[in-house]
Amino acid sequence: MFSQGVRAGSTVYVSGMVGVDPQSGSRPESIEGQTLQALRNGEAVLRAAGCALDDVALVTVLLAHPPDFAGMNEAYAQVFPQDPPARAVARLGPELPGILVSIMMTAHVPD
Repeated sequence: MFSQGVRAGSTVYVSGMVGVDPQSGSRPESIEGQTLQALRNGEAVLRAAGCALDDVALVTVLLAHPPDFAGMNEAYAQVFPQDPPARAVARLGPELPGILVSIMMTAHVPD
């Protein structure tokens, strides 16, 4: 079983979202495209739980290829241009064909 997100009290934990469009199953080839799609996917889970990207306190980014950091960071800055949440970046453990990034989020549900 897999939960895309779990709400525990006023906190929402979003599982590792990858850069695959849930409607079409397609994925961008670039790290920038996959980062943007993964963040969109996470945003949809947050909305379903009653919060938004502005409520995110912590993001964990897992990269398949650490040299992709600059491209990921460029796309990430488009979504969080000012006052970004705390962030950690590490290497993605399993090799998943065609997957360049996985993004987890922790958010606080507003009162």
